[in-house]
Amino acid sequence: MDDNLKLLSALFDKAVEYCKTSYELVKLKALEAVTDVIASILTDILFYIIVAVFMIFVSMGVAFWLGEIMGKIFYGFFIVAAFYGVVVIVLHFLMRKTVNKGMGDYVVKKILKKIS
Repeated sequence: MDDNLKLLSALFDKAVEYCKTSYELVKLKALEAVTDVIASILTDILFYIIVAVFMIFVSMGVAFWLGEIMGKIFYGFFIVAAFYGVVVIVLHFLMRKTVNKGMGDYVVKKILKKIS
């Protein structure tokens, strides 16, 4: 009877140790997934910042060029600003839900990819 109690106690200790180890493994996998998603998002943000700086310089060049053609520099800036205004309005009304859903899907996909 005493041997059975020792075996049961050892089995219980092993089960507790297994649960603790499994819990730690889940925590580490979740941490890995979160860090991967954050790193991926930061990389994407850096890419978009570089694209934005490029677009600013291109827009300034086009604005100066159009302004020179039209006789006054500020006309070129007004034309470029109007173009971007129209683009923003169209994107806002036509693509707002699509962009929000796409960004949410992107984050969930990254997290699920790392967990599985």
